[in-house]
Amino acid sequence: MLDSFFTPKNIAVVGASRDPHKLGYGVLRNLIKYKFKGNIYPVNKYASEIAGLTCYPSVTDLPDSVDLVVIVVPAKFVASLLKDCGKKGIRHVIIISGGFKETGEEGARLEKELLRIAGKYNIRIIGPNCIGTIDTHAPLNSTFVVGMPEQGDIGFISQSGAMVAAVIDWATGAGVGFSRIVSLGNQIDVTEKEMIELIGNDRETKVVTTYAEGISDGKQFLNLASDLCRKKPFVILKGGRSEKGARAVISHTGALAGSEEAYSAAFKKVGALEATNIEEMFDWARALAWQPLPKGNRIAVLTNAGGAAILAVDAIEKAGLELSSLTDETRAYLKSRLPKAASVENPVDVLAGSGPAIYTLALEALLTDDTVDAVVVIQAPQDWFLPASLAEVLAETAGLHQKPVIASIMGKASVDEALTILHKRRIPNVAFPERAASILKAMADRRDWLEMIDRQKPYKPHVPKNRAEELVKQQKWIDLLAEYDISSPESKTVSAEKDAVLVASQIGYPVVMKLQSEKVTHKTDIDGIRIGLRNEEDLRNAWKEISEAASSQNVEMDSVLIQKMLKKGYEVIVGIKRDEQFGPMILFGTGGTDVELYKDTASAIVPLCRLEAQNLINSTIAGKKLKGWRNLPAADFDSLKQVLISMSYLAVHHPEISELEINPLYVQESGVHALDVRGSLTESSG
Repeated sequence: MLDSFFTPKNIAVVGASRDPHKLGYGVLRNLIKYKFKGNIYPVNKYASEIAGLTCYPSVTDLPDSVDLVVIVVPAKFVASLLKDCGKKGIRHVIIISGGFKETGEEGARLEKELLRIAGKYNIRIIGPNCIGTIDTHAPLNSTFVVGMPEQGDIGFISQSGAMVAAVIDWATGAGVGFSRIVSLGNQIDVTEKEMIELIGNDRETKVVTTYAEGISDGKQFLNLASDLCRKKPFVILKGGRSEKGARAVISHTGALAGSEEAYSAAFKKVGALEATNIEEMFDWARALAWQPLPKGNRIAVLTNAGGAAILAVDAIEKAGLELSSLTDETRAYLKSRLPKAASVENPVDVLAGSGPAIYTLALEALLTDDTVDAVVVIQAPQDWFLPASLAEVLAETAGLHQKPVIASIMGKASVDEALTILHKRRIPNVAFPERAASILKAMADRRDWLEMIDRQKPYKPHVPKNRAEELVKQQKWIDLLAEYDISSPESKTVSAEKDAVLVASQIGYPVVMKLQSEKVTHKTDIDGIRIGLRNEEDLRNAWKEISEAASSQNVEMDSVLIQKMLKKGYEVIVGIKRDEQFGPMILFGTGGTDVELYKDTASAIVPLCRLEAQNLINSTIAGKKLKGWRNLPAADFDSLKQVLISMSYLAVHHPEISELEINPLYVQESGVHALDVRGSLTESSG
């Protein structure tokens, strides 16, 4: 249905112009210059011919064979022209014109009219407020931007037309090839979801990249992006992360920026790689399109400059990768063949006087070494051989092995020929070596995600549905958690001091006493918890102290919870919350009274598998502490992961729960227990 946006048989340009300063001129120029193979029909009622092509006075006068129309006229005329397209039977329209939702209420009203017309005539629209589409293999360039990228295998989807213009100019100068490029603009009809699917299924595209300011349908995005990532790498740059950036997004394309935390969690869930800037996005895309994934995280660095190598090593370690420990055989081989002062440890420094032959010898040795998963090759500028000579041998040697090689032939003025050689041989080059670490980390993340989905075994707790639904209605959270195999210490709520004494004796000392009040979120804030109560005297004193503390702060003490006290452990927080775009999420991090102080939390889209639960734990400081901190032994990771998985399915099964928080979840050397639980229902179910 959408292929005609990239491979139309015949195309019309409404608003075509002879004036080089008008967008209609640029669209027509590009279609002609970049050799669109079908017929091109300019539409301009004030001209009989433009650029040697017969002009048509209106859309209704066009031949019946037109299957794509590009509209470049002021916003107030677009609706009428779209209606003409519908009457003519044209089903694909790109609206480049601006002046719609991004400008305010009147523009939004015009958009609604376009949608009404499109619905009536079954027209699909890209835009408005966009640049258009490019397919380098068709070829098609329906944009007005000067330049056309080389044929390649990177697809690019953007909600920003200016980003597309910049990428086209950069790609033309950098010699980086693209397959398909699309500017979506305001997305009143065709959205990023459909383009992800269309470009993802394009046989010429090996990596899909996108600049997104908002996602129109989060849940559908999760499904489509997950399917895409199983087949091809998907790299995303998200705009509107900061508060002011989010406000700028609204005025830019009318998109909703959404929650930064939710977007990052969604991207991780589906296996999309989230870049932090444009340079990073295309660094990653080139490497993922051109090079094999590393089998491990062990990196070798080959250089002729010590300083550049140090920067590379720092970046590699910061990225969570590691330097490979070369075998004795590799070091001995290098020692016998490299200059006497060269370093045969990793990084391998062949010194400034070494030429392409020495580089070839060393690179071959490193790629043959079983302890090496990838190699970064650095060459600082020198004046006795051309960088192109090194590029030739580097590409030749790398092509003989199934390990990624990232080049950093440094400099600008002298490296153009070398870059041309490397790009043709599909070796990514970065101007400075620190960027190589970011690339290799992205490749490792891609590998890890693919391995995770291959190994994950879905866990679905067997919970009696009717029983669980009844507990949710009654908001009996402790009992609900028990149905999902999440245990709590033996406890009971009481409203009288004498009952507290009785319950404590039944549970067995030592116990904890906690104030219960709907008005209190954090009991410690009003001195509403007493721990280590070892006898009846302690218990009665605690009752008195908590009662007085509540009274002094005008808090009604509804009841107290008497709970069995546990041995030493770690306090973490586990919670369920719901994002408007992506649905239920699970939160994990440092819990107890420190939760707001440290803000050490991470989130994930549910449900979780065991590896996702492990990754969520590892992404926090709390996760590092759980491996053993001060006088506490390592925690029970298996039980903790199971709690996270169970909570994730609880969130899936019960959309009527708005929030559910265990704080703290007490993690011991053996066993995990929910000590305090709070929850709430959505307004529709409450």
